[in-house]
Amino acid sequence: MGVHDFFNFVVYDNPISKSVTSLVKSTVPRGSPQIPSVTVITEKVPLWKLASENGPFIRLAGLMGASAVALGAYGAHRSYPKDRAQELKPIYETANRYHFFHTLALLGVPMTRNPKLAGTLLIAGTILFSGPCYYHAFTGDNKFGKLAPIGGTILIVGWLTMVI
Repeated sequence: MGVHDFFNFVVYDNPISKSVTSLVKSTVPRGSPQIPSVTVITEKVPLWKLASENGPFIRLAGLMGASAVALGAYGAHRSYPKDRAQELKPIYETANRYHFFHTLALLGVPMTRNPKLAGTLLIAGTILFSGPCYYHAFTGDNKFGKLAPIGGTILIVGWLTMVI
């Protein structure tokens, strides 16, 4: 008896499978009508309506994007002190880069499970990280420098909130 014969016996030829098959055939009437398929028509909803409940985050992302562009243009055309230009310009570029990245991340907040928490954390983290960096780059004063690591930590928590 080969493997094929063994499976054939187990599935078709043994008394238990024969009785189950005959029972199923006797309970299902022949020529029974097919269950009609149901077509569900759904209205196409624009994306802006889907995100309207969390629309303030989209608007805030617009404001943050506009401010990132304005600060980017100002910082790119600003003249830094010659003795500290090599130090201050990279700080400004880091602040502006993080400002832009987290503005784009804020656009995805309405699609998360907890958008209010994720959006609030991303906004607060961006302000607390980029703000002191901008201040340091534009004034040369680092009195708010201790806020940047706190802002960075809040940004990490904001990203993790988008995952959960």
